[in-house]
Amino acid sequence: MYEFISGNVSDLTPAYVVIETAGIGYQINISLNTFALLEGKSQTMLYLHLVVRDDAHLLYGFSSKEERELFRNLITVSGIGANTARVILSSFSPAEIIQAIAQGDIKMLQQIKGIGLKTAQRIVIDLKDKIAKGSIGQDIFATSNNTIREEALSALVMLGFSKSAAEKLIGKILKNNPNQTVEGIVKNALKGL
Repeated sequence: MYEFISGNVSDLTPAYVVIETAGIGYQINISLNTFALLEGKSQTMLYLHLVVRDDAHLLYGFSSKEERELFRNLITVSGIGANTARVILSSFSPAEIIQAIAQGDIKMLQQIKGIGLKTAQRIVIDLKDKIAKGSIGQDIFATSNNTIREEALSALVMLGFSKSAAEKLIGKILKNNPNQTVEGIVKNALKGL
């Protein structure tokens, strides 16, 4: 129904962005990969996917058509909804996910929060033929500011994790590597929660 949105970035968090266009602010759920590419921008264009539920109409935004296509493929797998697909896209880059599926790397997929053995096997079986064509080249830009801990915590809480468990894990991650980016912290936390 919606192909893309273009406008001013009014609010940006690791879990969603608010884009103002024609006087209306649209809250759009995003992955960490898209967050990294949006950071520091005042205007942007995102490719959209609309999820219609009984209680809400939710927009998901992607920095590239390839990331959106991977999201759409992931939600066709039994047991994977839009939020789980977003967690998958936040845990690894699209290129890494495609490579894992193409190579049947079930152990890598199991590192993602909420993905067990059977779901990882289902992802590989259902998607291997569809996406084994090639990989997506996607760079993640590092961020540096004083609110890295808060942004990472906010992202994990918005993804459905308990605040106390996320705080402890972020503390451990930053103790081992104080120069982590928000994306790095969240990815490591998603593997550890």
